Amino acid sequence: MNRRHFLQTATLATAALPVVPSAFAAAASTRPERDGMLRVRGEREFILGLYQVPKSESALREASEAGFNLINRSATRAAYDEAHALGMLGWSALGSLPTEKRADAESRMRQTIETLRDHPALLFWETEDEPTFVWKEPTKLRTPAAQINDTAAFIRRLDPAHPLYLNQSPTNLVSTLQAYNPAADIVATDIYPVIPQGIREMYALWPDGRQGDLLNSSLSQVGQYADKMRAVAGPHRAVFTVLQGFAWEMLRDKDRDPAMVLYPTAAQLRFMAWQSVVHGVNGLVWWGLAYTPPEAPLWNDVKAVVRELAQVRPALAAPPVKLPLKLTYHDTGHSLDRGIEWLAKPLGRDTLLIAVNAEGNPVDVTFAGLGRFRQCEAMFERRPVAWTNGQLRERFEPFGARIWRL
Repeated sequence: MNRRHFLQTATLATAALPVVPSAFAAAASTRPERDGMLRVRGEREFILGLYQVPKSESALREASEAGFNLINRSATRAAYDEAHALGMLGWSALGSLPTEKRADAESRMRQTIETLRDHPALLFWETEDEPTFVWKEPTKLRTPAAQINDTAAFIRRLDPAHPLYLNQSPTNLVSTLQAYNPAADIVATDIYPVIPQGIREMYALWPDGRQGDLLNSSLSQVGQYADKMRAVAGPHRAVFTVLQGFAWEMLRDKDRDPAMVLYPTAAQLRFMAWQSVVHGVNGLVWWGLAYTPPEAPLWNDVKAVVRELAQVRPALAAPPVKLPLKLTYHDTGHSLDRGIEWLAKPLGRDTLLIAVNAEGNPVDVTFAGLGRFRQCEAMFERRPVAWTNGQLRERFEPFGARIWRL
């Protein structure tokens, strides 16, 4: 979410464009595969990215060490050199082409693209953030689809080798968002559900204090919005979720209410990330860490989640494994609404089984249909595994996540 401080619209033009040498395009080309996973430098790559890092001299290095492989960059060679030295990729926002006064801005955009298009750390370009979103005027579109799509055609003529990224607001109809698909090889949405009750009016929140607009206002809305973006994108574009790396109250420039400063907990961060994976996203990006002070635990918690994800990055980038799982629920005294959501991926010769509890209540469940596996071990947690003859029984806390190696 680029929001007030990052919503900048460049003015550009569509004069005659130069032909990009085919050798450059072939050498640097990055594109989603048929299932949306990006192939980068010849390898399928699951993206773990950041819009910003906390305001610390060591933060970018810490991000690299934790396993992040993508960072938003200012449009300079020096910024990309810094990322490249740490083994990270980058992207920059270019804005969009307006209908008037295009020539000067077209020159600026061309200069940016020609400066960076051959940099080994460049992964993709972005046009505008949330082009459909107008706060308090939800039926308006901030930037029409034709303008974004026209910009995309301009960028691709200058640089056909790098994909285009478009982050959409979680609101609007699927059909409205699909009108922007010609400008998107990667479709994202930002959903930030950890919001204190009673928060004062602020940008991007509805009058009821929520950012999303589904009936489900719990943490598990993250997975539903991932599904929505897959419906927008179709099967062959990449889909990213942009996750919460801030406390909403900290976005205020002044007059903050300390009682309203609510950061996502480590458990909430973990659930939102792993649920996104279960719902088939091709990358995760966190927004808002520039608004998080060093004394807050959030940065360390985000890094801990990313360390888990990075340990199994090759598995996350691989196509799913089909398993004949059958889930049997045991009564905990609560109704069952969404239940357990799961996904399996190949992990070398083993199988990675990821399961999340999309309920706000505890769930007790037995997974059957795992008879072809001899062993099961919990990953990232020291906990006993109730494994007997191809059946696995587990009790999940509300919005809990479990990952096993089979």
